[in-house]
Amino acid sequence: MTADLTVRIGRFSRRWSARALLTGTALAAVVLACAAASLMLGSRELSLAEVLAAFAPDAHGPNRLVVVEWRAPRALAAAVFGACLGVSGAISQSLTRNPLGSPDVIGLNTGAYTGVVCAITLGGTGYLAYAAGAVAGGIGAAALVYLLAFRGGVRGFRLIIVGIAVSAMLSSVNTWFTVKADLDEALRAAVWGAGSLNAVEWPPVAVATGAAALLALALPTAGRRMRQLELGDETAAAHGVPVERTKFLLVVLCVGFTAAVTAATGPIAFVALAAPQIARRLTGRPGSAGLAGPALAGAALLGGADLVAQHALPDTPLPVGAVTVLVGGAYLVWLLLREQRRS
Repeated sequence: MTADLTVRIGRFSRRWSARALLTGTALAAVVLACAAASLMLGSRELSLAEVLAAFAPDAHGPNRLVVVEWRAPRALAAAVFGACLGVSGAISQSLTRNPLGSPDVIGLNTGAYTGVVCAITLGGTGYLAYAAGAVAGGIGAAALVYLLAFRGGVRGFRLIIVGIAVSAMLSSVNTWFTVKADLDEALRAAVWGAGSLNAVEWPPVAVATGAAALLALALPTAGRRMRQLELGDETAAAHGVPVERTKFLLVVLCVGFTAAVTAATGPIAFVALAAPQIARRLTGRPGSAGLAGPALAGAALLGGADLVAQHALPDTPLPVGAVTVLVGGAYLVWLLLREQRRS
């Protein structure tokens, strides 16, 4: 029997299982280790003491420039963006009640990509233009999928099938743009579409982190309602949960977290797919028993993938999206084989 820890502060009471706490602590340690390695490693290798000294208020010189201005935005982006993708994946998988129901599969990433392509076509440059395009494209794709899948309610399997179809159509639009657009515009879209942390800077990281923090304010309410929905729509409605409004809220949150990342880095595939499943297997907690686990798993996964992207090939940094595709593809094959054996 798993031991539990209960914390009470006034009328607030929360219970955590010991396994979930240990797993969360271990994942947090991995995230911190990845961030520290990202700050220390590179063409100018630094010790941990030198990295910490670079953050001192009176620090100056090349170490501060390298650590604070160049490496710190990337390390923070890997942690925050990985957490955003982990949460968006947990929400979408809970909504569809399917381990394949991630933003990558149901078209939200592709929709955000299409939105940025449209922004580039209209002459937009910079993070704000890309952010506006990603949010508009993600919301448009989500609305289209939601409306096409709605038949007196939204069922998870139908949402996945419709999402795959919409994603395929939007991918063809993106391909058409790459072929027909001006060479400079097509190159900008292709570089952005690779999903990379190589050129990330403080302004987009700060804006995306602020947006994610605002969205996170709705997560406690969303988490409680997700647990009710996983009991079934009828049971949730009997407990007073507004089912369709809650599903719409979850879609908005999923789009928001996905768009915040996509606008800054481009589409990073498979983190949202794998992180929730990794967290559930490590914690032993089925369903959406918590969103902290998927967030930490996503941060650890993206942080580790970015380290590989930076240092796997000497003097040739890779887009982190290329690494996550390799890892996620292997995970997807394993998941499909596992589901086949179970059926």
